[in-house]
Amino acid sequence: MGERIEPLLLPSLLRWPRALARAVGYRLLPSCCALCGEEAMAAVCAPCTLRHAAPGGPRCPCCANPLGPHEPPGQTCGTCLADEPAYDATVVAVDYAAPLDGLVLGLKFGARLPLAPWFAGQLRDAVLAQPGWPLPGLLCPVPLGPRRLQERGFNQALEIARPLGRAIGVPLQPRLVTRAVETAAQSGVAPRERARNIRGAFEIAPEMADKIEGRHVGVVDDVMTSGHTLNELAATLKAAGAARVSNLVFARTPPH
Repeated sequence: MGERIEPLLLPSLLRWPRALARAVGYRLLPSCCALCGEEAMAAVCAPCTLRHAAPGGPRCPCCANPLGPHEPPGQTCGTCLADEPAYDATVVAVDYAAPLDGLVLGLKFGARLPLAPWFAGQLRDAVLAQPGWPLPGLLCPVPLGPRRLQERGFNQALEIARPLGRAIGVPLQPRLVTRAVETAAQSGVAPRERARNIRGAFEIAPEMADKIEGRHVGVVDDVMTSGHTLNELAATLKAAGAARVSNLVFARTPPH
């Protein structure tokens, strides 16, 4: 009989063939950095990652907007104190600004799916950079409506959430929430109309309701702008019994 394999060794043993395949694939078909065009082993090379990936300055722990000059680091911003969101926390990897905004658009509208694991890697690093930050119990991507999903062929939030869940060891529930209403894209709606546009857009899948009660849910998305979509989704999860909702977002649009 062969020797018994310790259970803790199994994940490593299962991962190494995939790592070997990636290394061999890279040698045969090396890729180029999406930012500088140089040869790279990932969608974005290591120098560009160091140069561009990381939002600047202290952030509000609730909405991840930059804090004002008179707001102490770690303190909730005045906007969130005055109008408390349904979500409890937000972690972002980068600012939505050039040249990284082009990568976001490339994933969403150009189907550049190899960018999604890199986005997830930056989000993982952002999460690990928060000392003592409580990991969610499960991840939920922001769902697309059926029409937009059919047009695009994929959900960019789900493409980010899959590798992110594996990287931080949190299970993914891709069908936890569905779109009850096919809303207009928030980017095409006037800022003052966005809350109304997204109101009532989400519902909990009936077979998933028991997975939410008392849990900490992490909501994954590519970009956070006004926050209305994430707020509506958090409110839906809280109404279904979620104890805490945290946003895990690749890029944060700076406030205007």
